[in-house]
Amino acid sequence: MSAPTRLHWGVDARDPADVAGCFAFEAARRRSARVRAVHAWELPCPADGWMPFAVPEADRATWEDEQVQMLSDVLRPWREKYPQIPVLKDVLRFTAAALVRESMRTELLVVGRRSPALGPVVDVVRHGRCPFAVVPS
Repeated sequence: MSAPTRLHWGVDARDPADVAGCFAFEAARRRSARVRAVHAWELPCPADGWMPFAVPEADRATWEDEQVQMLSDVLRPWREKYPQIPVLKDVLRFTAAALVRESMRTELLVVGRRSPALGPVVDVVRHGRCPFAVVPS
């Protein structure tokens, strides 16, 4: 089996795991692959308590623009450190489900883990459709 040329990195742009980023870019470098950085996010929910109303449709674009900017900021140092690696970015809604869908389009999915428990990563591990690397911070 040849080395993967499509590598996805599941990024939490609000709190990126540098160790997972390093793993993803080094794996891409060794394989002459590109990195598709995927930041999956959720709109705030009135049930979360801090927002007493649903997000108006007109504001969703603003929220998404902020998520795109956060991901761009996270990727900037990686693009500078690895200029030879093509980097694509996706900002998708519905965190674990989005990464599971992305697993059908890649040959390796890299995700970070911050705690001893897998947390939301468990859904990706359970339902993913490709090889994956869970990189502890």
